[in-house]
Amino acid sequence: MPDSQDVISALAADGDAVDALVANLTDADWKRPTPAPGWTVAHQIAHLAATFKIAGTAAGDPEAFKAMVAGIGQDFDGAVQQSLKPYLASGTPQLLLERWNAERRTAEQALAAVPAGQPVPWLVRPLPAPVLAAAGMMELFGHGQDIADTLGVHREHTDRIRYLVEFAVRTWDFGYQARGLTPPEAEFRFEITAPSGARWEFGPADAEQRVSGPAVDFCLLVTRRRHRDDLALTAEGKDADAWLDLAQAYRGPAGEGRTPGQFRSQSGN
Repeated sequence: MPDSQDVISALAADGDAVDALVANLTDADWKRPTPAPGWTVAHQIAHLAATFKIAGTAAGDPEAFKAMVAGIGQDFDGAVQQSLKPYLASGTPQLLLERWNAERRTAEQALAAVPAGQPVPWLVRPLPAPVLAAAGMMELFGHGQDIADTLGVHREHTDRIRYLVEFAVRTWDFGYQARGLTPPEAEFRFEITAPSGARWEFGPADAEQRVSGPAVDFCLLVTRRRHRDDLALTAEGKDADAWLDLAQAYRGPAGEGRTPGQFRSQSGN
């Protein structure tokens, strides 16, 4: 399991990186459409603000969290769209930016304050605070990539991305669940190369089903921000190869994903 304080620091650093992407945008830039159909840059930040609001409430006020999510029901997409509205109605991009920063700081502090070993209530089942923080890093990575793609910005990543890689390995079966499929019984081996060149290994060393490649490409795959054809990932075994088509590190609908060649192939982008 991720170290609690280290993953909170990584979460904060990734939040700062997303903030740096949008801090100096013009009003027109906030209205630019992103690769997510129907979403502008403002929608991306509003979604992050709403997500961190939920996480901060879950960690800091579990009873309020339970009341907050009681009405979500089965309409996941509708709930996502509804959660954006208060933030999109902020009035100006600057106010939206201020609200986003307030929500993420509150969430970071609330997660850091959760006693070690105490679970945090979440949408499906309670999670340890470090795991929920890693899920927040996944949100920042995916939506930050949409913003970067819109602005034509190349993002640099550090080895703190390991927390996201570990989260994606932990949730390797989400893609099957999202499609009503049964995950294969055989365990996978993941051999991932860090931005620093370090080698991160997960799963049985003798597994027949293997996925390997750069950590950033792996995260682009599991957040569905790149098509597998545009990434330097390889699979050994039928199940592992099929997994590259449906991998996702988040619950709910898979979404449209990205098409082959939609973005200039750039390992580590």
